[in-house]
Amino acid sequence: MLDIRVVRENPEYVKERVRLRGGEHWMLVDKVLECDVKRRNAETEKQALSQERNSSSKLIGQMMKEGRREEAEALKKRMSEVGDKIRELDAVASAAAEEQELLLLSIPNMPHDAAPVGADDSANPELRQWGTKPEIENPKDHVEIATALGLLNFEDAARISGSGFIVYRGLGARLERALINFLLDTQTRENGYQEVGVPFIVKRECMYGTGQLPKFEEDMYGLEENTMFMVPTAEVPVTNLCRDQILRECDLPVKMTAYTPCFRREAGSAGRENKGMIRVHQFDKVELVEICRPEDGFEQLEALTSHAESILQKLGLHYRVIELCTGDVGFSSAKTYDIEVWAPGQGKYLEVSSCSCFTDYQARRMKLRYKDANGKIRTPYTLNGSGTALPRLYVALLEQCQQPDGSVRIPEALVPYFGADSIQPTSK
Repeated sequence: MLDIRVVRENPEYVKERVRLRGGEHWMLVDKVLECDVKRRNAETEKQALSQERNSSSKLIGQMMKEGRREEAEALKKRMSEVGDKIRELDAVASAAAEEQELLLLSIPNMPHDAAPVGADDSANPELRQWGTKPEIENPKDHVEIATALGLLNFEDAARISGSGFIVYRGLGARLERALINFLLDTQTRENGYQEVGVPFIVKRECMYGTGQLPKFEEDMYGLEENTMFMVPTAEVPVTNLCRDQILRECDLPVKMTAYTPCFRREAGSAGRENKGMIRVHQFDKVELVEICRPEDGFEQLEALTSHAESILQKLGLHYRVIELCTGDVGFSSAKTYDIEVWAPGQGKYLEVSSCSCFTDYQARRMKLRYKDANGKIRTPYTLNGSGTALPRLYVALLEQCQQPDGSVRIPEALVPYFGADSIQPTSK
């Protein structure tokens, strides 16, 4: 969440930055300040009354010793009223603090000062491209390719789970497993991330910590009356491994990667752009998470993005990188790069990774801190990015590597994991 000190000291700046996202979240800033004033006034008055009560307790004892019983009884009565007032002020302060926190949890992060300004994804500038689009005459889409090769079965998935799910079969399942191992090995062996295995179900407070709640609750798969949730991304359990902790500066940056399935209710509208495995309720993903010093945050974002890009480069898949504008950047993010891989069968780019710096927004929600070299307690920055999501990577691989004879070429870097250099039409 936003730092209340920043909101208190620069309210107009905060409102201006949040307003650039669109919507009316910026209007909550004044309500936060109203709660802040109410809470601070109540606490100030409570503190003064507590001091009065403490000094009066000594005075009452002195009066009793001196035989001034009547004055002592009057002061006792006064202190009883003061005690009632303190309890009343305590309730006011607690209620104001609770309301203030709920409001802060509902305000998105401020976009980075240099973020491109725009209302929606049409304002997202393209930063760079890598590789060239493969020249494929009449390219098939991944559904046609995978069905012909017996790699995927959407009908089986619909029969057992409904629409928006996938069954991988034979070499299709092997390809999925090969990609997961390739992604994890690249990030751990070459890019310096520690692999972690995490639960796929998390507590409600973890979802608040990374910003999925309260805004996106309807998109999540909740359990036990929404006290627990199936993970929408490994970002949630991995980042929350450090919640409520004080790290040492010498241990930063913390760099972790994890594979998890991801579960999301929202599957988009029907149509070609969501055909097959492009947008589904359950999908596999390898996530990159980093916790670092604030002064390193945006430099580390560039590095993390390059680590996600390295996957596509190793596979020889053409892609582009765009920066999200203020109206398209995620709720918790200050700055985000999307990596979009080319899918010839779709005739468009598909987002395969979103790499973000959240500044101290998530860390404050998780009460994550670190002690610097001078012993001062500070709030770190958190970052994450998909390294990468599997369904669209799978789509791009099938569509970019399709061959005229109906086979699919396996990129050289993936061959040791898959065990063959192609998938032929006769494969079962």
